[in-house]
Amino acid sequence: MNYKLKKISGDASFREFYRLKKNNKTSIIVSAKKEKYKNLIVYSVVNNILNSNKIRAPKLISNHYKNSIIEISDLGDKSFHDFIILKKNKINYYKSLIKLIFKIQKIKLKKNYSLDNLHKESDLFFDWYLKYSLKKKITAKIKSLLRTELNKVYKKLIFKNNIFVHRDFHVSNIMLGNNKLGVIDSQDAIIGNPLYDVASLIDDVRIILPQDLQNNLFKFYYKNSKYKKEKIEKLKNDFDILSVQRNLKILGIFVRLSKRDNKLNYLKYLPYTWLLIERRMKNPVFNKLNVLFKKYLPLKKLKKLQRI
Repeated sequence: MNYKLKKISGDASFREFYRLKKNNKTSIIVSAKKEKYKNLIVYSVVNNILNSNKIRAPKLISNHYKNSIIEISDLGDKSFHDFIILKKNKINYYKSLIKLIFKIQKIKLKKNYSLDNLHKESDLFFDWYLKYSLKKKITAKIKSLLRTELNKVYKKLIFKNNIFVHRDFHVSNIMLGNNKLGVIDSQDAIIGNPLYDVASLIDDVRIILPQDLQNNLFKFYYKNSKYKKEKIEKLKNDFDILSVQRNLKILGIFVRLSKRDNKLNYLKYLPYTWLLIERRMKNPVFNKLNVLFKKYLPLKKLKKLQRI
């Protein structure tokens, strides 16, 4: 039997991926040097949950946890990002991803996404982005003021944490193979707010979408979801809050990847990330936070990438 092993592009985790070719069949070898439990075991378990609910995800072929390796099925090498970036009319293709979110949201599990989770993630903004974007060190007082206000904002989330959330649902984590959609990078899945994956998809920092397309996708979710009897303003409230929370986290993660892991490619997404944050912070729920940002962390200074 002939074997060929080729390293393929990875993600923002500590994992490395290799495509293994055995004769005419391929599989993916996943190696994790750090956070092995999450990146291998939890990943395998969540993939199994997705597959058991008829959502296409990598299947575990063989495990070698002691050697920090698992072998999973190959969903192909074309992501939805690769596909959609070439399309002029994107709306119907994106609607298929909203429909996939509906399927994911039907999965029943019990582990909830707490207020602490939200803070832990947005703290990456303080601990990494601000650390490298400001000349002077951010004081504990300023951080405390901003965290306190963020806490008040997070408490204004309306919908309960009772929905299965992929937690990193964007076009680069959706694979296309045999005209079927497949989901990867699912190890952070949890039970959380129904608008989290919607915000992750529509306000994806990796692909710039026209604002009217973003608005139409949000309305499509609203009109076809089980929340269509609720006032649309309630859903928009949670969408905006979770979009800002997620993208503050992303600012921190991408700077961390640049500084700690020398993955400089992620810095190119920072300007659009800020644009999305500013757009969603026009919601009155952020009025006090906007005042604090203007006083202590003017956005013009924060967005100067040459400081990072």
